[in-house]
Amino acid sequence: MSILLIRTVILYFLTLAAVKIMGKRQLGELQPFELVVILIISDMASLGIQSNTTPLINSIIPIVAICLLQISLSLLNLKSEKARYFVCGKPSVIIKNGVIDQSEIRLQRINLNDLTEQCRAQGYFDLSTIETAILETNGKLSIAPKTASRPLQVKDINEQLPEELLSELVILDGHINNKALDNYGYGERWLDEQLEKNGINKPEEVFIAGISEDGEFFYQRKQKDKRS
Repeated sequence: MSILLIRTVILYFLTLAAVKIMGKRQLGELQPFELVVILIISDMASLGIQSNTTPLINSIIPIVAICLLQISLSLLNLKSEKARYFVCGKPSVIIKNGVIDQSEIRLQRINLNDLTEQCRAQGYFDLSTIETAILETNGKLSIAPKTASRPLQVKDINEQLPEELLSELVILDGHINNKALDNYGYGERWLDEQLEKNGINKPEEVFIAGISEDGEFFYQRKQKDKRS
């Protein structure tokens, strides 16, 4: 009995440490590959607890190896946009300009009941009030309402409602998002001018940059590594 208790305590803290490495996320916010890692780790830990005849190292080594693989993959995702698309996928536009993309919902295997349920969960009971809906990589739906249906803001009082833009990042971790620039109707020359106005020599110095709903350019410089 004491051996079983010791094995359980060891695997409990090892599993807890492994899950903590993945970061502070709720279950519904996990990417698919992160959820797979948690399931495998929990399975390896349960095998070590259920059988006293199985050497404890048979559970410890797989858990440590999976954690190292997960850390390596996470670091790769931070540095490579292609790796992020391959591992996590990319967001899908389900509703664009107020029109449901039927081919996209078939591709994502989402039926209309699922779509309307997620919209109602965010307070949108009328699909005609939605301008854009994006299915994120974690399975959640992000919604941008039409201008006339969005909540009233102080700046809207006694003013004509502006036409909203879907804010997109044009620079991600130093890499230019040409697709976003094309969507806005801009090119890299325009982006260079915006960077020059803000005293930035090259995109590699920028962590994120984008265009707000008001059409204003915004950015955030990369932070220097404090360990260097």
